[in-house]
Amino acid sequence: MNAIRMHATGGPEVMRLEELPAPTPGPGQVLFRVEAAGVNFIEIYQRTGLYKLSLPTIPGSEAAGVVTAVGPGVSGLRPGDRIATVNALGAYAEQALVAAERAVKLPDVLSTRDGAAVMLQGMTAHYLACSTRPLHRGDTCLVHAAAGGAGLLLVQVAVLRGARVIGTASTRDKAERARAAGADEVILYTEQDFVAEVKRLTGGAGVQVVYDSVGVKTFDGSLACLAPRGLLALFGQSSGPVPPVDPQMLNRLGSLFLTRPTLGHYIATRHELLERANEVLAWASDGRLKLSVWREYPLAMAADAHRDLESRATSGKLLLVP
Repeated sequence: MNAIRMHATGGPEVMRLEELPAPTPGPGQVLFRVEAAGVNFIEIYQRTGLYKLSLPTIPGSEAAGVVTAVGPGVSGLRPGDRIATVNALGAYAEQALVAAERAVKLPDVLSTRDGAAVMLQGMTAHYLACSTRPLHRGDTCLVHAAAGGAGLLLVQVAVLRGARVIGTASTRDKAERARAAGADEVILYTEQDFVAEVKRLTGGAGVQVVYDSVGVKTFDGSLACLAPRGLLALFGQSSGPVPPVDPQMLNRLGSLFLTRPTLGHYIATRHELLERANEVLAWASDGRLKLSVWREYPLAMAADAHRDLESRATSGKLLLVP
């Protein structure tokens, strides 16, 4: 099979297309033909060495496709089933393994491309708006990078929860995409001070929660946007990691809350994975959650997909299609 493999960390060029033996499913595993794999910032962090991986490795964990073989002890899945997962063992490949308990069957109305486009970022939006800081009618939230892959879905989930949504974006085109997803207001942070704009839009009160995937460039401003006892959910660091924080700052700014969540802790059990994934997939199936794929790349162009994602010029999901 063809797969992207990394033998060292570094720039996009360290990802090379190689021909490798197809894996064999072990106990509790399924082998599936990858029909689409999601490209996410976590793979950039892993590629650059910010997040450590054992090398050599096949990147990627989010994928959807068709089961081709099952290992001993697997029940409930069989060859021909269409599945999606965020826990594939090397998704940048024509075939991949996954533990059966981490695979979710796709509804008939969704394609495997849909499955790969919504699993990671859709469940991220779900846990942020429904669990980390559950949104309610009357709440106002700030979503940074509102036209990004996660941002567009998070805006929609926040609207489903009844919240008022303020987004940030870097260009007018991205601002329009965020508004089309349901954002009530969008701040062009390249032209406006987003803190001042949030204060103006909330009559000086601030927002109940900020969902921040940007990191160091927005962190201080995100805290300044919060109402007293508000929460900053820092769920990414596309601009770089945030330096150590003096907890006393949270006191001075209004007894604020700060969390650095990750999806894995919100789908830790099979029950929670299915509960969260099935609701997201149901929303995508009936149109309440509209998916946006910015571009599909052949597997051999994985490096180009990483360059595009790092450029911050994309809007929506990036997929590799073997």
